[in-house]
Amino acid sequence: MTEFRDPQLLTVPVAGGDLSVLRWEADGADAPVAVLLHGITSNAMVWARVAHELAGEFQLVAPDLRGRAGSARLPAPYGLAAHADDVAALLDRFGDAVLAGHSMGGFVAALAASGVARYRTRGLVLVDGGVPFPQPPGEDADAMLGALLGSTLDRLGRTFPDLAAVRAFWARHPTVGPWVDVPSVAAFLARDLVGTAPHLYSACRAEAVRRDGADMLLDERVLAATADLPVPATLLWAPRGMTDQPPGLYHEDRLARLGAGVRGVPVPDTNHDSILWASQGVAAVADAVRAAAR
Repeated sequence: MTEFRDPQLLTVPVAGGDLSVLRWEADGADAPVAVLLHGITSNAMVWARVAHELAGEFQLVAPDLRGRAGSARLPAPYGLAAHADDVAALLDRFGDAVLAGHSMGGFVAALAASGVARYRTRGLVLVDGGVPFPQPPGEDADAMLGALLGSTLDRLGRTFPDLAAVRAFWARHPTVGPWVDVPSVAAFLARDLVGTAPHLYSACRAEAVRRDGADMLLDERVLAATADLPVPATLLWAPRGMTDQPPGLYHEDRLARLGAGVRGVPVPDTNHDSILWASQGVAAVADAVRAAAR
């Protein structure tokens, strides 16, 4: 796949300040809008390969969610309801849209579609998220989130002396490691960083991650959002999980219990991260966004 075209960097006013947004423009003024929502410790650039696949067909709007990357300075309250309100602000700015969300972003998309963005949502694409996960072990939300995310959380409390150390950290990660030298993925990892050497660190606000994680795992309204959707939803799911292990977060037995409004589609030979980066994952997401817009 040819590497991505550069997005525009914009800001959109939301409660407490400005939301940082990447926008890939469409070739025509009448092109549909798609809002792309990232995962719990991620940022907008994770969508770059999907954006390249859809380049020109859609106006693509990918925010750094509150507490991450360019939106790290936005204040509390955090939580998925706050993200849904921010999605509504994006729709006010860019128009009615297909909502697509990866991992936690899928829960944000479903919550927004079932609530504050109900009459502005033109389609819904959930990418390995948005439908309740199997409950991870733990006695409280923090322990459950740590069991689910593992080493991804480790970077939030540490500093790195240089970019080589950051690359070495991610190179050891079982799902990110094979992709660290792909330019669009390297740009995604760099977008997470703030500070200067020898004190580079993640822009993710730990308190935002904790609050959002608790909502994603335990909040009844969030977990029930897909039961009350205004449009049909497609759940694209990876057969391998956050550490590249089979099974992934979803599997056929669990998805057989989905409501009629959500259609589950496996994306072969992908894990929780590569579903946005591998060619078959990028194609599946792009096709689902196109279908949702129709």
